[in-house]
Amino acid sequence: MPVGTQASVKAVAPRDLDSAGTQIILGNTYHLFLRPGMETMRELGGLHQFMNWHKPILTDSGGFQVFSLAKLNEITPDGVWFRSHLDGAKFFLGPRESIRTQRNIGSDILMAFDDCPPWPAEEAAVQSAVERTLNWAVKSKRALEEARTDGCFAPTAQQALFGIVQGSNYPHLRQHCAEELVKIGFDGYAIGGVSVGEPEPEMMAAVEATTPHLPTDHVRYAMGLGQPHQIVELVARGVDIFDCVLPTRAARHATAYTWEGTLNLRGAVYRNDTRPIVEGCTCYACQNFTRAYIRHLFKAGEILALSLLSLHNVHFYLDLMREIRRSLEADRFGEFRREFKQRYKTSKDSKE
Repeated sequence: MPVGTQASVKAVAPRDLDSAGTQIILGNTYHLFLRPGMETMRELGGLHQFMNWHKPILTDSGGFQVFSLAKLNEITPDGVWFRSHLDGAKFFLGPRESIRTQRNIGSDILMAFDDCPPWPAEEAAVQSAVERTLNWAVKSKRALEEARTDGCFAPTAQQALFGIVQGSNYPHLRQHCAEELVKIGFDGYAIGGVSVGEPEPEMMAAVEATTPHLPTDHVRYAMGLGQPHQIVELVARGVDIFDCVLPTRAARHATAYTWEGTLNLRGAVYRNDTRPIVEGCTCYACQNFTRAYIRHLFKAGEILALSLLSLHNVHFYLDLMREIRRSLEADRFGEFRREFKQRYKTSKDSKE
């Protein structure tokens, strides 16, 4: 899922997302709650209408941002009082408020409000976050049931609700959280609290401690992940869907994704390189422009550089997922995984 935090996937128009084969994008409840705000969202018909995107949208609960971005926050049993990172204004966000906000936004997949502890954290603190997450999961489900019957504005008729597994790097807490969420019953399950600063082996271990306890006939979603090689490895561990800001964030730093690894197109080696970013790629950038031209745009400070490279990177990630699906359908994912690992060089590989 390309990430459209503030009702926009940075530097990529909805038309271009559609042409790249994007199936679903992600929006951010916390940011949209603060700006443009729910009154505007209701008046303008919800997020699909507002940003002219008419395929599915998933919104996160806002919990992660409340705990990580808010200038100050005060946790209560019913949610969190926090001060906006924009202007310091005081707001309250809890399960009921999060669900009704996502209902107003009109996302197709809503996330239960959760408590994502920082990394590293003591076991007692993580235990408290897990229990709070489970308590808020029950309240989130109840809030959606109420919102469906009390006239809460909802431009999207059918909305699914996913629960979020927390537990940091404590396997027994992740197992407990996953099993309890399954008892509550959700339309899908997310693996939260990963890629929050921990080393990659710990991230993989956290996923491995979670997926065996989630039903295989429900979607399993790794939140905020990841690098291409991580996605391949996480699919091998049972994950189905992902979101990540890296395709567009890397593009803003002139970094292009290829099947062999990343390229930094500011490099002098690309000054006269007439090849596309990736041979055979069908994205607009690769079909029409050279590495030399895109390098020139970055060196000249032209905005088109960000647009072309962001589009390419999003397209590459979608191509990666398409290739993974093809390999699964052909019962050759293991072979695909080995070939990808041999071919794709990470920065760690380069140092070695």
